[in-house]
Formats: sequence, C-alpha cells, structure tokens
Amino acid sequence: MRSDLFAGENMAQPATAVGMTQQSAKSLKYTVNGEMLARQGAMIAWRGNLQFERKGQGVGGMLKRAVTGEGLPLMAVRGQGEAWFAHEAQNCFMVDIEQGDALTVNGRNVLCFDATLSYDIKTVKGAGMVGGGLFNSVFTGYGRLGLICDGNPLVIPVSPQLPVYVDTDAVVGWTQNLQTSLHRSQSIGSMLRGGSGEAVQLMLQGEGHVIVRPSEVTEAKPQQH
Repeated sequence: MRSDLFAGENMAQPATAVGMTQQSAKSLKYTVNGEMLARQGAMIAWRGNLQFERKGQGVGGMLKRAVTGEGLPLMAVRGQGEAWFAHEAQNCFMVDIEQGDALTVNGRNVLCFDATLSYDIKTVKGAGMVGGGLFNSVFTGYGRLGLICDGNPLVIPVSPQLPVYVDTDAVVGWTQNLQTSLHRSQSIGSMLRGGSGEAVQLMLQGEGHVIVRPSEVTEAKPQQH
C-alpha cells in the first residue's frame, strides 16, 4: 500500500527516552514509566501497559483541586507505555520548568505535564469578581508542561518601564515576578454607549514574559433543534 499518509512526518516513532516529546504541531507524545497527568479526554491513542484514572480531589499533595476555575478535569496515567495527547486540533508546545521557576497558565491551555511538577489554582491578583473571577493554574517545581493554543502563541516581553495590556479572553499565561491588575481602557459613559468591546484588560507589570493566543475565546452557540 502506498500513500503520503504513511510519510515520516505522520508516522509514530519508537520511544527513545521517558517523558514528553513533540509528535507533531497538533499533538504531544508521552513515554510513561511511572506516572504523568493530563486533561481528561485529551488522550487520542496509547500502547503498552497503561492505566487511566480520573482525579477527583488531587494526586497526593500535588493537586489541591482537580478542576480549575476554567473547568480542567485531570486524569493520572500510570504504568509503562506510550500515550498521545491532543485537543481540538490546537497547536501544542512544551515548556521546561526548572527549580525556582513559576508559570501561571490559563487552565484551558493545559494539555499534560510531568508528575514532578507542583500545581495550584489561584485567583489572579487584582482581578477579582470585577474581572469575572479570574482563576489560573500555577506550576512550580521541576519538569515539562505541555500546553495547547488556538494558533501560534505570541510571546511579549514585559519590562518595568513598559507594562503590557492583554485581553483577558486571549491570555495564555505569564512568567513569575509579574504583577497583575485590571485596567479599564474606556470610561463608564463610553461603556454604556457601546464602546469598542475591549473595555477591560489585564495589565502585567515587572520583568518577564506574557503568552497570548492570536484569537479571543468565543462562547459556543447553542444548537438549534
């Protein structure tokens, strides 16, 4: 049988090392020897001797909750084998977190991660109920984190002299040492008259980087019956 479908870039390769690797722009591969964690429903294929367990209230002392403010149910994958992860054909990328690092990520952008990473859910400082009650996942420790993004993300440097303002529906995450607060770009009067639709942004100040998706989150329209 011949087809471009069986070209090298589409073919799964034998595992060469334990852990997370890039399978393609739209999927990540994880060679499991022990335990790792992923969002429920993200596993698209697997082989070997693996068990999948939904997590209700955490994995040991690592997870305080298994569901973030953005609705991120997690599962543990245990055993020896290989598993592939993807979500709605979004682009996948990996971040290596080292000791002393901290990365704040929107829960909707988390795909999978090493069990050596610590994970917590925190309210975004300066963005309380006025901002809709923003919650994000904070990763610390040592390990690799797999993220998803609708398109190729934009990474913007933040400096003390030049804060960055991002749409709360577009932000993917940011590095540590950045301070957050809500910024209103329109007056109340302008908002009441309709405004531009971009009335409130998240302002980040300090030294670091912010990751932004190239589109805003849109609410799913109800199906017509």
